[in-house]
Amino acid sequence: MQRAGVITWTQLRVGGLILLALGILVFAVLKLGKAARLFGDRYSLVAYVPNAAGLRIGGQVNVAGQLAGSIKSIDFLPVDGDTTRNLRIVVELDQQLRDQVRSNSLVVLRNQGLLGDRVFDITPGTPAGRVLRPGDTLQIGPGVDYDQMMQRASVVLTEVVGLTHDLRTLTTGLSQGKGSMGQFLTNRALYDQLNVTLTRTGTLLTRLQNPNGSVGRLLDDPTLYQNLTKMIAQVDSLVAQINRGNGTLPKLLRDDSLYVQLTRVTANADTLAAAMAHGKGTAAKLFTDDSLYNALVQSVTHLNELLADIKRNPKRYTKGAVKLF
Repeated sequence: MQRAGVITWTQLRVGGLILLALGILVFAVLKLGKAARLFGDRYSLVAYVPNAAGLRIGGQVNVAGQLAGSIKSIDFLPVDGDTTRNLRIVVELDQQLRDQVRSNSLVVLRNQGLLGDRVFDITPGTPAGRVLRPGDTLQIGPGVDYDQMMQRASVVLTEVVGLTHDLRTLTTGLSQGKGSMGQFLTNRALYDQLNVTLTRTGTLLTRLQNPNGSVGRLLDDPTLYQNLTKMIAQVDSLVAQINRGNGTLPKLLRDDSLYVQLTRVTANADTLAAAMAHGKGTAAKLFTDDSLYNALVQSVTHLNELLADIKRNPKRYTKGAVKLF
């Protein structure tokens, strides 16, 4: 029978395990507290946001992406006309990082992935800004609104689905032989006709490449090119001579005397034609008065009658005429 005052080996082992577990727990708490900056001195700053979706009390606060504190409180403000200051957020930051957070620092509400919580992230300031004191207000910078981004992605996805449906309809029509492209893809006769056309085209090109034909000589013989070059050179020389010379052609190109004379003659002819059209003068009478025409017709008629009578009775007109022997 064992005495109550004696500690057994089993009890020592149990006590040792308990002490070891307590030591591990204390060590873990200290490490976690150090990592989360739970045991250092802290100071509070304030931020005003229109929406705190994804934020929660106790959520982490980062400075330049590194853990620097936590969210202490999220409170509603009285309703007013300023919709950019609906909520008041108080954050607690590690006192050791106070020199990093300045008046020109900005708060960006970031998401931890597409589906994670939002993080209160503060950008480090620059020497141009003063160090913020406890209770000062942080400036809110532009952030990515994932709700709007998801809405836009939904719209884009809808359009992609519609485009996919259109492409499926198009490919279905092509596979069924609808339209010109469908016939081209599915109709064997069209393929055969195209093949025959290509064969004939190849034969024609072969014939055209014959060096003894007209087209072949045009392609291979430089004589025509040389003749054309000489002709162009001669034409250019002729044009240069015309530009430099004093002959008829240069005068036609540079001297307006002929033009002036032609204009004058045309004007005189127009005046003459106008006078004749109004019946003035003998020439105009010839065109407008038929009296002379009638007199000429009558004279010709009498002359014909006289000639006919002379043929019938020549002695009447030759009586008493002098005969020459």
